[in-house]
Amino acid sequence: MVVVVAAQVYQIARQEYGYSTRDAAFLIGGLGLAQFIPFLLLTPVAGLVADRIDRRFVASSACVLDLAIAISLIVSNALGVVSLPWFFTAAALHGAARVFIGPAVSAIVPNVVPADLLPKAVATGSIAWQSASVLGPATAGFLLAGNDAWPYVMSAILLSVAIVALLAIRPLPPMPIDDEPPLRQMAQGARFVWRERFLQGCITLDLFAVLLGGATAMLPAFAYDVLYVGDEGLGLLRAAPALGAALVALFLAFFPLSRNVGAKMLWAVAIFGAATVVFGLSTSFPLSLAMLALLGASDQVSVFIRGTLIQLNTPDAMRGRVSSVSGLAISASNELGEMQSGLAAAFFGAVGAVVFGGIGAIMVTAAWAVLYPELRRAKTFAPQYRNEGPPP
Repeated sequence: MVVVVAAQVYQIARQEYGYSTRDAAFLIGGLGLAQFIPFLLLTPVAGLVADRIDRRFVASSACVLDLAIAISLIVSNALGVVSLPWFFTAAALHGAARVFIGPAVSAIVPNVVPADLLPKAVATGSIAWQSASVLGPATAGFLLAGNDAWPYVMSAILLSVAIVALLAIRPLPPMPIDDEPPLRQMAQGARFVWRERFLQGCITLDLFAVLLGGATAMLPAFAYDVLYVGDEGLGLLRAAPALGAALVALFLAFFPLSRNVGAKMLWAVAIFGAATVVFGLSTSFPLSLAMLALLGASDQVSVFIRGTLIQLNTPDAMRGRVSSVSGLAISASNELGEMQSGLAAAFFGAVGAVVFGGIGAIMVTAAWAVLYPELRRAKTFAPQYRNEGPPP
């Protein structure tokens, strides 16, 4: 659904408003900002809700909102009344749905999986996510080439399946009662991450590296005006990172990382930046697909390490709130990364924006290796550093 919204915004800006490639790319970046604002505003609430209300119902209710968005997009496309303001509104509502889905779903996993199997469970969950991320964009591109409404019909069907699947999970342990004021409870997740320097380094590394290296935001510009591969090519470009990530996730499900996890995460982010640079400079469609797959694969290593660390180093009563903090960082890196890419594209063009971002991701990795030496020294997923005192 997100792929098609971005594609339609780019096409409307170019064809109906006569915007230049740079101006249309800037609008795509604005879609990222529209999704991030609800994330920023609602993250503390979403984390607390996931820790106080049955997580199955929280996630399924958010999926209902996403389903309503999909149905609205079906109707508006069928009637031919789509517009840029409506697409930006849909993006903001989708961001609001995602902010509740993420913490609730990620916090469910430790409730149904033994701790010793959690690394494999995280990798297996990533396979499901990344497989959908491969099939979704690729399918969206081909469906969009046939009819603008068809991708949203498929989204509505799959969201309905997701709602049923969430509600089919067996009842979870009751949430503990906390007498502290809600605002203080909301702040506990942020304080926990601040005190745990190792988690702080992991989350901020991913935040700033992906914030700069957000190549996927510019894919409509590359598909239509750099590589000239059209709707179908756009779908394949969007699917390539997920394909690389899915293959790595499959490997990690059978052979999860257990040693030198910090150094491996740093190298993975550096490779992510290098692959982004090569993709930005490429004029070959096969090479571009390969580089997108490589950056997706390297990003998956980082996601696996960070996700496992967060789950294993967080008390169950706080997992929703800590997951919401991590989710906010992920959203900031993805959605604000799109905005950053749009701004950079307005000045340097789509190619320049992507190359600049990839170089920035490499520089951030080098800086974090120095600022957070515990990342380089971390050998396992065991708790690295714990400071029980108040944050400075």
